[in-house]
Amino acid sequence: MPAHSEAQQKAAGAALAARRGEQKVSELDGAARSMYDSMDESELEAMAATSRKDKPKHDNHSS
Repeated sequence: MPAHSEAQQKAAGAALAARRGEQKVSELDGAARSMYDSMDESELEAMAATSRKDKPKHDNHSS
């Protein structure tokens, strides 16, 4: 599942880093914390790997 915005891609990257032990889980907040709790590593990897080219900073229409 690709990221719909730059912010979503960055949050997935932060959650993935925490899942891998490269960042403390307690440092996550907002979307990154939600993604950490609800997605597995392969899902986070797919979202974090999305290219930022032609992506808006934020996507107000995604659910």
